[in-house]
Amino acid sequence: MAQRLLMIEDDGGLARLVAEYLAPVGFEVTVAGTAEEGLRRRAEGFDVVLLDVMLPDLDGFEACRRIRAASDVPVIMLTARGDDEDRIAGLEIGADDYLPKPFNPRELLARIRAVLRRRRPEQGGAAPLRFGRLEIDEGARTVFLDGEERTLTAHQFELLLALARSPGRVLGREALLARVRGDVIESFDRSIDVHVSRIRAAIEDDPRRPRRILTVRGAGYVFAKKQDED
Repeated sequence: MAQRLLMIEDDGGLARLVAEYLAPVGFEVTVAGTAEEGLRRRAEGFDVVLLDVMLPDLDGFEACRRIRAASDVPVIMLTARGDDEDRIAGLEIGADDYLPKPFNPRELLARIRAVLRRRRPEQGGAAPLRFGRLEIDEGARTVFLDGEERTLTAHQFELLLALARSPGRVLGREALLARVRGDVIESFDRSIDVHVSRIRAAIEDDPRRPRRILTVRGAGYVFAKKQDED
């Protein structure tokens, strides 16, 4: 069955090229030329959204906020601007990935498959990971703290899972990127820090004084073996 992809992009030529490239590998692409059209159509049940930052009617970041407020569908942001600040802003509002233009279609396909793979439920029903008041269910892809579900993007869930599978072990940014994305990207990629900040906001009692995900200065992050269960 084809995967359904919504591309919110005002460059019709680029949209056609992406649709033509993805169709033979199992993707049905629907194109919306404006943010408002894309927001109207998102309820049609898409598997992934490609969202341009520079749209004629609404800022792509605001469009991402609205999508994320209503759905956890994976969002990959596209932009002609490669600034770190734009990428960080997109990740902070809930985008799963960020790809600057011009891009290689093969890289786009790899990133789409990666976010879909992170969203796909695991088979076999492995027992949830429990750390005091925190529960991480890999099969259901859910996180609960004190019995209350906490919302994470697919990328953030995979990052938390990578840390939780190795409690007490320090993992550097390069190692975390490799585990989450399947390939090694520059170790100074600040997106890891952004995602950790968002995870802390979801699972820590006080994100400014974390007890679960700790920073090891100059080395990376470590998931605490012993956590406060009060």
